[in-house]
Amino acid sequence: MNRAPVRFKTNRRVEFRDTDAAGIVHFSAFFVYMEQAEHEMLRHLGLSVMLKDADGHISWPRVSASCDYRNAAKFEDVLQVEVTINEVGHTSVTYGFRFTRDDKPIATGSITAVCCRIKPDGTHRATRIPARIAEKLRGETEAESEEPTTKGQGNGGRGIA
Repeated sequence: MNRAPVRFKTNRRVEFRDTDAAGIVHFSAFFVYMEQAEHEMLRHLGLSVMLKDADGHISWPRVSASCDYRNAAKFEDVLQVEVTINEVGHTSVTYGFRFTRDDKPIATGSITAVCCRIKPDGTHRATRIPARIAEKLRGETEAESEEPTTKGQGNGGRGIA
């Protein structure tokens, strides 16, 4: 089955704690926003950053993260965050992020995470992404989540596009 890449959209209101002394969103807050949007998208797909299957626990530590800034965002702004799954490899997934406010570009970012098995002693080892997870990340199967498309923290309008 050949489907369009997974695209997920959500909104994020800028909190006061996310801003610097000038009232502008601190650069580091965008990394938190990216992770929150990733988690929302995974939940929508019926996945999580912490999964358990017949072989044990799987987690997704980050190996790369970047963000480029175009325009300032300020306290109380509502940012639209679009997440795309840019690449699903054998052991890793790369997400792209696009932040806008009223269609004005604010920032773009990227996160690459590696699929790892958590051993009983707590150590991690990279592993091949299980087929059912890879299929969901590639948009080859339907999302399982029944999570509503609007809820929580003033973040409305989420959903797969």
